[in-house]
Amino acid sequence: AENWAPLTPRCGGILLGYFLPQGASTDTAWGWFAFDNLAPYERYRARLRDDAEGRANFAFAQDTRFILREERSFVDTVDGTFCQAPQMVA
Repeated sequence: AENWAPLTPRCGGILLGYFLPQGASTDTAWGWFAFDNLAPYERYRARLRDDAEGRANFAFAQDTRFILREERSFVDTVDGTFCQAPQMVA
């Protein structure tokens, strides 16, 4: 995650964060990214492939086999629900 974090914005992605479970399975983690639609995501992936550091990270992941499974899901935000700040009621 530390190696990928600076690459994401440099290559055009919005990194929401990397997440690890607490007190549960240790072979699962999540990386969450935001894109306006599929086209910017595809450009981001192409830039990662063209980036020397990105290629090195991909090679390291393949060589060490620490990524056991990779799943991608594309979802839309429900209007008015994303990043709502807490509102304390007295």
